[in-house]
Amino acid sequence: MELSNALAEATDRAAASAVAIHTESRGSSSGVVWRPGVIVTSEHALRRDEEIHATLPDGRIVPAALVGRDPSTDLAVLKCAEARTATGEFGDVTSLKPGSLALVVGRTRASGPVAALGIVSLVTAERRTWTGGSFSPYIRLDLGLQPTAVGGAVVDAHGRVVGVATPRFARFGAIAIPAPVVNLAVDTLLQKGHIPHGYLGVGLQPVRLPDALRQSLQHGEKTAAIVLEVEPEGPAHKAGIVIGDIFISLGGRPVARLEDVHSQLHGGSIGKPLTLKFVRGGAVQEASLLVAERSHGGI
Repeated sequence: MELSNALAEATDRAAASAVAIHTESRGSSSGVVWRPGVIVTSEHALRRDEEIHATLPDGRIVPAALVGRDPSTDLAVLKCAEARTATGEFGDVTSLKPGSLALVVGRTRASGPVAALGIVSLVTAERRTWTGGSFSPYIRLDLGLQPTAVGGAVVDAHGRVVGVATPRFARFGAIAIPAPVVNLAVDTLLQKGHIPHGYLGVGLQPVRLPDALRQSLQHGEKTAAIVLEVEPEGPAHKAGIVIGDIFISLGGRPVARLEDVHSQLHGGSIGKPLTLKFVRGGAVQEASLLVAERSHGGI
């Protein structure tokens, strides 16, 4: 009974800053009033950039304006002057561990607050996603996340907000986008309207290296990344990279997975050179790539 009452109280506190986000006559996702006048929601669940509305805790439906969206972290930031009740106390994400209770609180357009209870199933110090995002820590949740609760607040056992819920980067269940990552995204999107990412102008795919080639290259990894596409006038094209080249090292770090390339293309790398080692015709070659800013999907 004590646990049940505690969870109900935590839900009530989180619901005070939970909003429903909708852009069409049917369907909605959730959002969190992260700061007074600022709503955070799931980027992939936000179906359009205009004509966005939020259903507030008091039932009012008000317009919200998109500030910016970032697919790499699955976060979108909206401005809404009427959304004044911001989320309460933030929890310490570093204290979460497998087995910790986790509560996702969102809001539906018609029915009010929704909640899902589960546990933290996995915590790793850091993980990069296939979209180029970085979560530190990476927190996977074992719970059933309704579509209407996507973008809702993730609350710990003490009723403190530790992140935003999304199924985007989990094969099952959901993850909690950690509150520090959300804060950084909010700051950057409010300032710039987008989150800068580095760009090389190539399409890559993992490839397994033959043992003989690995030994001759003294490459410790069993896989590398092969170039399938080169964007005209992109950084890789200007450096002489062609289709079929195999990336084995970038910026002095081995390339075994696409994440190894993504990890070097953060905002701070834009405008700086990266040394690339690649294989062409069985021989190792080097090139210097000047990282550009990504304006669309790709590497």
